[in-house]
Amino acid sequence: MEYRKMGRTGLRVSEISLGSWLTYGNATERETAFKTISTAYDLGINFFDTANVYARGAAEIVVGEALAGYPRESFVLATKVFFPMGEGPNDKGLSRKHIMESAHASLKRLKMDYVDIFYCHRPDPETPVEETMRALNDLVRQGKVLYVGVSEWSAAQMQEALRVSDRLLLDRIVVNQPQYSMLSRGIEAEVIPLGMKEGIGQVVFSPLAQGVLTGKYKPGQKSPEGSRATDPKQNMWIGNFLHEALLEKVQKLGVVASELGLTMSQLALAWVLRQPNVASALIGASRPEQVLENASASGISLTRETLDEIDGILEPLAQ
Repeated sequence: MEYRKMGRTGLRVSEISLGSWLTYGNATERETAFKTISTAYDLGINFFDTANVYARGAAEIVVGEALAGYPRESFVLATKVFFPMGEGPNDKGLSRKHIMESAHASLKRLKMDYVDIFYCHRPDPETPVEETMRALNDLVRQGKVLYVGVSEWSAAQMQEALRVSDRLLLDRIVVNQPQYSMLSRGIEAEVIPLGMKEGIGQVVFSPLAQGVLTGKYKPGQKSPEGSRATDPKQNMWIGNFLHEALLEKVQKLGVVASELGLTMSQLALAWVLRQPNVASALIGASRPEQVLENASASGISLTRETLDEIDGILEPLAQ
């Protein structure tokens, strides 16, 4: 496993990180989740991601229990705040009240004294950015959070938060968690350039496009039994990728991967990691075997010729 610096910080994270969205505390049995996290740790993955809203707190409990047996300094742990955690008027968003209460609740579920990264899971148009950044800065000062992050914020929203932080001498955003894959390239125009300029690293989620870039979804065929596309709780996200023209292109990518001696997943992850501003590619895994395959993508370098071939296959669909 190779490691990269998170933006302009001194923090080093594994090129492949393990998340718990749609899996732990929900779709994956507790014992399997423990084995998957253990496998990731043994392979050198030191970066684990969760959120309070994943399975309404259950994912944090599972992740915390699974990591409890390892030295705290040996891993980097991230969680998030924004989405509703109750029915009350202050049970969501990025107000000082919700941020503080959510951070304390997350730490209690994780059974940790601090988290390395605390993300604002989405922007909150109803709360002043100054209020949000002051609250996050207070958590850093208290030692409960080490680094401040955001997820799915636009370049303009991050730039505004940076201006507020610089004006008030608050801790800055150092990490962003956006969606990014061969099939979803929206961050290339503005977010990555901002990250390079301001020292914000990208930890990208869905680098395998909800499993579509594993090649298991074939054009003209039914989705495999047990896959995300057959789960009514999960197919709302994957549906954007399940159309014939795109699936045919993915099959062509499979040929490229095969010629390089790689799996489709490894090719897709190596493609994401070609970006120096990407600190880590966040994978989801419901079985240890998936982690083993995906972790092997760390350190793979794709030639300019291969990258041009991929662009030639995908260009009409790149977005």
